Amino acid sequence: MIRIGIMGSIGSGKTFVAKLFKYPVFIADNEVRNIYKNSKVCFKRLKKKLPDYITTFPVKKSELINAINNDKKNLNIISSIVHPLVRKKMQNFIKKNKNGKIVVLDVPLLIENKLNKKNDVLIFVKSSKSKILARLRRRKAFNKQIFKSLKENQIVLSKKKKLANYIVDNNFPLNIMKKKINLLKQKIIYERSHSRY
Repeated sequence: MIRIGIMGSIGSGKTFVAKLFKYPVFIADNEVRNIYKNSKVCFKRLKKKLPDYITTFPVKKSELINAINNDKKNLNIISSIVHPLVRKKMQNFIKKNKNGKIVVLDVPLLIENKLNKKNDVLIFVKSSKSKILARLRRRKAFNKQIFKSLKENQIVLSKKKKLANYIVDNNFPLNIMKKKINLLKQKIIYERSHSRY
């Protein structure tokens, strides 16, 4: 099984690119939303650590934003509770798809949380600043302060770029992007079938 890790800045279109591979995709952001909505374990832990902010179940995004805005350190507290739960979900996803040819991991903190493996294929998605901002503004819960905190929490993007096996320029229309990703997918499959992995 080939593991493809998608990297890039917030709003660069990682999920969009991940889905174009047409293989099972683990979308960490969706899992985080599900955890806040459905996990009483997560709620209890957050309430215990941040009783002034987290009050009701399911966990409200507004309460989390309030906690982070009031003290940046709270982002680390939230992460220390949520990330292990996401990690477990990712492990289950990989186990479930272990007989498939490819799995795609759309995990913003893949490198920071050491979730990648040595032989993962790492793809960096780059996009113009104007396109990134346009995408972020379309998001329901766009918050400049949170965006800044999350961005600071990621490894410097130039470092990620250097770690990548491939760089995908996500500044083109859908029909071109589909062709680009299809070609890249064939290239990855071919290279892996002819390598020592």
